[in-house]
Amino acid sequence: MKKIIGLVVFAALVSGLALAEAGSWTGFINDAKCGAKVDAACAKKCAEAGEKMVLVTADKTVIAIANQDAVKGHEGHHVTVKGNLDKGVLTISSVEMVKEPAK
Repeated sequence: MKKIIGLVVFAALVSGLALAEAGSWTGFINDAKCGAKVDAACAKKCAEAGEKMVLVTADKTVIAIANQDAVKGHEGHHVTVKGNLDKGVLTISSVEMVKEPAK
């Protein structure tokens, strides 16, 4: 019985890990308070005040960032990030600044 329970727990853990999506996303680093309303000066001010940073994609999707230190210094910047997206939360492994899209 213990072996069966152990296998069920192991299978659940493995399937949970499979749900994480590895990839890259491009957007602006903004503060969670303003969300999709990207304003670089406001993002920097809010970051200094301790507000959490998020990634705002071109289609205005707001993605929470797990490891806030990864985007420190990129507040308001247009970036491409690489990492893992799990349950709507992005864990970033790298950040690269990119040219802003034409307005």
